[in-house]
Amino acid sequence: MMLRRIFSPSSFNFSRHIILSPLSSSCTSAPLRTMSSTKSQTQFNQILKTEIESIKAAGTYKSERVIVSPQNSAIRVAGKDGQTSAQINFCANNYLGLADHPEVITRSKKYLDTHGSGLSSVRFICGTQNIHKDLENQITKFYGTEDTILYASCFDANAGIFETILTDQDAVISDALNHASIIDGIRLCKAKRFRYKNCDMADLETRLQEADKAGARLKLIATDGVFSMDGKIAPLDKICDVAEKYNALIFVDDCHSTGFLGPNGRGTAEHYGVQNRVHIVNSTLGKALGGAAGGYTTGCKELIDLLRNRSRPYLFSNSLPPAVVGSASAALDLIESAKTNGLFDHLWGNTKLFRKLLTDAGFTIKGDNHPIAPVMLGDARLAGQFAEKMLQRGIYVVGFSYPVVPKDEARIRVQLSAAHTEEQIRKAADAFIEIGRELGVISVKSKL
Repeated sequence: MMLRRIFSPSSFNFSRHIILSPLSSSCTSAPLRTMSSTKSQTQFNQILKTEIESIKAAGTYKSERVIVSPQNSAIRVAGKDGQTSAQINFCANNYLGLADHPEVITRSKKYLDTHGSGLSSVRFICGTQNIHKDLENQITKFYGTEDTILYASCFDANAGIFETILTDQDAVISDALNHASIIDGIRLCKAKRFRYKNCDMADLETRLQEADKAGARLKLIATDGVFSMDGKIAPLDKICDVAEKYNALIFVDDCHSTGFLGPNGRGTAEHYGVQNRVHIVNSTLGKALGGAAGGYTTGCKELIDLLRNRSRPYLFSNSLPPAVVGSASAALDLIESAKTNGLFDHLWGNTKLFRKLLTDAGFTIKGDNHPIAPVMLGDARLAGQFAEKMLQRGIYVVGFSYPVVPKDEARIRVQLSAAHTEEQIRKAADAFIEIGRELGVISVKSKL
């Protein structure tokens, strides 16, 4: 039996009545719906089928593998035969291994017990709990900024920032390899748009000069802190120099550096020692910070105040669930002590080892010694075939190809974690070398 609470209003208070109703063990499935065979429906279906077939023909069709265990370096994956297999996971954003950390899970459960499953509301109506304000304050202190605003995801944070702060009198100058969420966010605003070559400071200067000639009131440089497909760290120190020369503001999406890059894990700005020169940081709670969900913007108080009042993803999305708030809060506490608990040392040691093993074997690895280690293969079909063979050897990786990366730059993006053991890393390297020789990617003579 299930207790269902019904609240009936009186003139000044609510009296609660308890009603018992049966709780079924499963939901009843609705009858399979058959769409009417109209001309428009038939045409629509054919367009969809044609598009899907073109994706398959290009070798870029994506199928989802099903994991039946918690996220970690060792997982279990469901097979097509209904059986599960043990896999070593090398493609999660779980950089510090906190996704299933006991302290993260414990606080998530605690907040679920004390604050419920969800708010059924956006923040400004009745969706703000003390734990939301506590987490925002915790993030603010972590960065040393003035204020922070939470979102359902960093994609939402990026969707809400540009439209809110920029007008048709302003200009945004965006790195050519910025994340899709930055690109989509910029499309929503009316500012003049300029794009500069990836991490190219000379080209950035050219675009800023063009923005000045266009009479831009505000100029905002937008960049990823770390480019997620390349493992390349944006040269924020140089960007700051250029920005100050042209009186421009700097926005950084730091999703792939928050929690582990920099002496205290505060991201790309700390890595370069330019925290006080970067104006806006957007990032995620869904990668190193517990791996659940959520995003945020942190910066000056006036910026956050304006976002609370005008940012559409914030105003029209439900509040973060308490369990997610709890996991992120616990992850931040663990990161504060990461230098003493060995998380940072383990992550960067694993990164160095993997990159060396594969580079010595003859593979081309992109990036700036970041835990994102793209193994370059070029051909989309080859990347998919290579990843499938890795899975058969118990190594979970995924091939990436166009449109996620440029054409003819297909790759397997390996992501290292503090949770990986040296044995797991060496096993993965052995599998890469064996399959690389089999498929002609590296020379047969290459060896560890």
